[in-house]
Amino acid sequence: MRIITVAPPLILTATLLAGCTQGAMTANRPASEAAAPQTQMTTEQVAAATAITRARAPRPAARATAAQLDTTTPEQRAAAAKPAEAAETKLGNTIASLGNPSEGGFWIKTPLVKERGLGRIVNPATGKSAKVDLIPLDGPASGGSQVSLPALQLLGVSLTDLPTIEVYRS
Repeated sequence: MRIITVAPPLILTATLLAGCTQGAMTANRPASEAAAPQTQMTTEQVAAATAITRARAPRPAARATAAQLDTTTPEQRAAAAKPAEAAETKLGNTIASLGNPSEGGFWIKTPLVKERGLGRIVNPATGKSAKVDLIPLDGPASGGSQVSLPALQLLGVSLTDLPTIEVYRS
């Protein structure tokens, strides 16, 4: 007579799924990611830019498409695509790859910045740009950068490409 036990696999599955809660991805973020952007803009300008670059995180889905992961509104996309209204400082060029698609909003994690701020990224091949949150990324300045899904889409690049983009601080 064979006895088949199903309890251990069920316990293992339940344990693994317990780590997949809604807040699991954000609960352990470093304080530097939650810090206010450093910029020379006025408080009102920062508030307006932040309203453009921030978006809610997408709901978890097993087989999400790019459209399902992009939680930005059409208004946010239009505002983020507008040309610069004030002087910007070019920080340099970087090779961009798709960052974590479950993090909403317009952002770039790049070693070109040492503190969080607001800026713009430009695809020189198309001339398209996007206003973004600049988030520091450990590594040498020559290292690549991670860009949010909505920002890459505004730049007009494929999500699997590795384009060289220009990074500016507002």
